Amino acid sequence: MRLLKTYAPLYLLTIPGLLYLLINNYLPMLGLVIAFKDVNFSKGILGSDWIGFKNFEYLFKTSDAYVITRNTILYNSAFIVLNLIVAVGVAILLNEIRSKLMARFYQSVVLLPYLISMVIVSYLGYAVLSMDTGFLNKTVLPLFGMDEIAWYNEPKYWPYILTFIHTWKGAGFLCVVYLAAIIGIDQEYYEAATLDGASKRQQIRSITLPLIAPVITMMTLLAIGRIFYSDFGLFYQVPMDSGSLFNATNVIDTYVYRGLMQLGDIGMSSAAGMYQSLVGFVLVLLSNYVVRKFNRENALF
Repeated sequence: MRLLKTYAPLYLLTIPGLLYLLINNYLPMLGLVIAFKDVNFSKGILGSDWIGFKNFEYLFKTSDAYVITRNTILYNSAFIVLNLIVAVGVAILLNEIRSKLMARFYQSVVLLPYLISMVIVSYLGYAVLSMDTGFLNKTVLPLFGMDEIAWYNEPKYWPYILTFIHTWKGAGFLCVVYLAAIIGIDQEYYEAATLDGASKRQQIRSITLPLIAPVITMMTLLAIGRIFYSDFGLFYQVPMDSGSLFNATNVIDTYVYRGLMQLGDIGMSSAAGMYQSLVGFVLVLLSNYVVRKFNRENALF
């Protein structure tokens, strides 16, 4: 009873967050039943016919199943690796800036792309890649004597374009997270290493990276859990929904969206969302298990 009185204010502060978590994350889980029904709005969700796993057949029996699964996994795998390398590298560089004013300026510059709407990013990309007025076709390529390229009709370039845009836009957030972890490292470690004659590279390898490894592991595991999800704006808006690029830009999210717009079948969309969630959950468990085998302290649970 005494503990309850002592911590009562803290319990009260948690109520809004718990209510938000309940309403936003747990109540919608009741809608998973939609994935197993042929939804008829005249009958209502509960009254609609139960069709079992037929909604899942849309994803697995289609001729595009291999392409969208391949694209989703390969893109997200590349994003995880590149964002990790770029974010950690930039965070280490920012930590070396001694001027507080310049440090804040560069941190803002790095984080700014993350805050920009993907719609704006898509039009920035169009300003660079447009066949008629694009910066590359009208300014850069002529300097090298190269012919203009119809970027929105050439799938072979888009794995690189999308990877670059995602890294440019998303690495800033991870950079701030890793920078916060680096700043929290006790400076006495670096002072002792300097007295021992360790170079900056040796300090990074022996002090910085090992001490921020738990944060890197946590962020990587969370990213692995969403490896079957895609940034819808990146794959739909940036390529301008060009049909010529579907083989290189079509992922599970965009495929389901297009199917929903054409068929209006929310059961199929719910099945895809449930499939992505289950796969992500299993991947997090497996990844965490592997991490625990190597270093129990770095595991999430």
